[in-house]
Amino acid sequence: MLTDPLLPLWLKLAYSAFMLVLVPVYWRAYGWTNFLYFCDVALILTWVGLWTEHPLPISIAAVGILVAQAFWLLDFSAHLLGRRLTGMTDYMFDSRQSRFLRGLSLFHGWLPLLLLALVLRMGYDPRALPLWIAIATVLLLVSYRWLPGPPPRDDRRPVNINYVHGLSDEAPQTWMHPHLWLAVTLIGFPVVLYLPAHVLLLGLAGP
Repeated sequence: MLTDPLLPLWLKLAYSAFMLVLVPVYWRAYGWTNFLYFCDVALILTWVGLWTEHPLPISIAAVGILVAQAFWLLDFSAHLLGRRLTGMTDYMFDSRQSRFLRGLSLFHGWLPLLLLALVLRMGYDPRALPLWIAIATVLLLVSYRWLPGPPPRDDRRPVNINYVHGLSDEAPQTWMHPHLWLAVTLIGFPVVLYLPAHVLLLGLAGP
């Protein structure tokens, strides 16, 4: 017996159209390593979740980026009001950057809102927390071991992916030994970013 879909077809098609533009454009502009950013992984997980209508990939994406992208939204909103908070979204207001690429990057603002709406609609799968921690750990270790750190390259390849070399893309952090900083990200990100999102989503949507 057929059942009504949880999610509207127009949403699936609109999201797919966006992804079919973003993926080749980003690949050409930044290279494949750009898709190792947490936010880009969340984009792909959301795409899977929309079509499968399974709460697990949506929950994994939400627990992984909700808190971090809330900071992005806050910093972007402050920029619009003529204020500068952290510099996280400075690139969105850099006239030297392509307007088209900056327009695509607006997904950092609407994706967490979409994920929150999807979790409220579909429910939250608590398995998302350990699964995202495992995914993030692998991404951090790969980014640290094999991908370039700051300063930026001339070819626009991403550097300092997922902040494994510090909070700035201009120069590596000097507060502590690089290995210690990596340990801070491996332990600190789950505590500061993922666990609060997990508690929030459980409270809002339940399992």
